Amino acid sequence: MRALEVVLPGTVEPDGLELRHRDLPSPAAGQVVVRVEASGVSFAEQQMRRGKYYDQPPFPFVPGYDLVGTVVRTGPGAESLLGGRFAALTKTGGWADHVLLDAADLVPVPEGVDPAEAEAFVVNGITAWRMLHTIARVRKGQTVLVHGANGGVGSTLVQLARLAGATVIGTASPRHHDTVRALGATPVDYRTPDLPARIRELAPAGVDAVFDHVGGPGIVDSYRLLAPRGTLVAYGTASTRDEPGSSRLPVLKLFARLALWNALPNGHRATFFNIWAGKRRRTAFRAALRRDLGEVFALLAQGKLRAQVAARVPLSEVARAVTLAESGTVAGKVVLVPSDTTR
Repeated sequence: MRALEVVLPGTVEPDGLELRHRDLPSPAAGQVVVRVEASGVSFAEQQMRRGKYYDQPPFPFVPGYDLVGTVVRTGPGAESLLGGRFAALTKTGGWADHVLLDAADLVPVPEGVDPAEAEAFVVNGITAWRMLHTIARVRKGQTVLVHGANGGVGSTLVQLARLAGATVIGTASPRHHDTVRALGATPVDYRTPDLPARIRELAPAGVDAVFDHVGGPGIVDSYRLLAPRGTLVAYGTASTRDEPGSSRLPVLKLFARLALWNALPNGHRATFFNIWAGKRRRTAFRAALRRDLGEVFALLAQGKLRAQVAARVPLSEVARAVTLAESGTVAGKVVLVPSDTTR
């Protein structure tokens, strides 16, 4: 089987991404070939394009952090999956029209759910679900602050927090305030001159949890906004995306700062979320992935979550998709779809 793939050859602009065809090997025992129906453009790929991802793969490689598609070929032992629609967390390799995967890495997508809408909740849904329920343990009646509430993870966090009964404050640019408000959060312009003071007006006693993907100096304000026994969950360093230098240093500095804060006797917790934590224990990692993503997909199928699909762009127009995702003008996730799909 011939597969069309997007190759990232080095630190290039979006129009430097390359399309290539290659032969996929036949699936071995426990493997499947998936026809990709949707693959997302995540912030991770924006960092990878710049050589700024913490666990940067060597160039050249095929990007694509996650995908949704249908099994079209199987190896021995995986025959029962043929024709089923599944999601997979891949880290790389998802920007293709067909991929070879281990069957154990697949998570079923509920019948009737649109592939692009399911895709919008793969890495975003797992990230938001675990940060909210496993780390911060947000409960009814609490107040949380979500930075980037219009983004893929941010919009998912807002919805899950509201379902948990929490009050949500969401930062975003004014162009996205209507979207953030429609999701159930109180929007605040992230460029407000004294942002912490504005948030204090809305939450005088502080917030019970802050979800911060920005990092950089602003992480200090996030920590200071915590209520007693509040939790700061950092999950990125977006503020350093376009800065030259080491891909690891900003994250290591953030780790050091979080560790220092956790040594203080004030009852606050500060942690960094890593979706790949525990991957070496593969069986447990896969079981947890199926469980947590299954919870998110169930809410989507029940209509309790609304997918924020910013645009559906054909795989062959990947440069346009990446440019759009990096523009800061969209709410939700840009999704790559098969090139023969109507825009």
